[in-house]
Amino acid sequence: MAHDHDHGQAPLRALGIAVGITGTVFLAELIGGLVSGSLALLSDAMHMLSDAAGLIIALLAALVSRRAATASATFGHRRIEVLAALLNALAVTGVVVWILIQAIGRIGGHHDIDTTLMLGVAVVGLVANAASAWVLSRHRHGNLNIRGAFLHVIADMLGSVAVIIAALVIRWTGWMHADTLASLAIVAFVLPRSLSLLWHTLEVLMERAPRGVDTREVERALAALPGVQAVHDLHVWSTDGVTPLATAHLVVEENCVTPGECGLLGRAQEALRALHIEHSTIQLEHPGHVAHEAVCRP
Repeated sequence: MAHDHDHGQAPLRALGIAVGITGTVFLAELIGGLVSGSLALLSDAMHMLSDAAGLIIALLAALVSRRAATASATFGHRRIEVLAALLNALAVTGVVVWILIQAIGRIGGHHDIDTTLMLGVAVVGLVANAASAWVLSRHRHGNLNIRGAFLHVIADMLGSVAVIIAALVIRWTGWMHADTLASLAIVAFVLPRSLSLLWHTLEVLMERAPRGVDTREVERALAALPGVQAVHDLHVWSTDGVTPLATAHLVVEENCVTPGECGLLGRAQEALRALHIEHSTIQLEHPGHVAHEAVCRP
């Protein structure tokens, strides 16, 4: 699937549709959970609430990120989407902890549950979440913000499945602990994914090398170019968690310092493109120049 880097109308429409669906399902599950007495349904409703807030943040971030670069924001505003994904991950993690505490509190107790209402609301939630997931799925690979929103919806969809199973078990067997187990199942599925997204966004904010980019391989590729004597001050990072950027200083032979000579600059950029780094800034310098600059040491 091609990556979507244009921040265009399609992701905005997808987020807008997901916000509308998620907000509606939240209200249905909240009312249904309170009336039926189902912790699993209330847990899923609280998760839906965090999703609705997260999706609204994602939508606002997508709108802001479309603004063009300025004299003070030279990279544009793409990192807003990373911050939105960070908030999403924190929100999901917080809700999961709340669900876990509530589920542990119910162990050993007895609670009456209206399984008919519980089942009906969960089925509606499943259908709605499936629709949101389908809308977002086409844009999640090229956008960290959309990926965070998609994670919310998928977790909710599987949460609805857990609630449906719990409702059927209680109706057929009368075993009320199925409701608590459904809550714990939601926790077990969601927590590793929310922590993974949280770590990914922190990696971007810390300007670590993007996943899938081996900086040693990048350095070797540049050092192997004819005329290059050494490589230093190599930095690889990403502003949006998807698109890698690179800067590097190449120590070259005296007759290759001018970009037009030797064709070295073009070959260096081609080597980086082969490693999926499309945007790069390369400085060519002769061996004596290093004494006139502050070299960044690892």
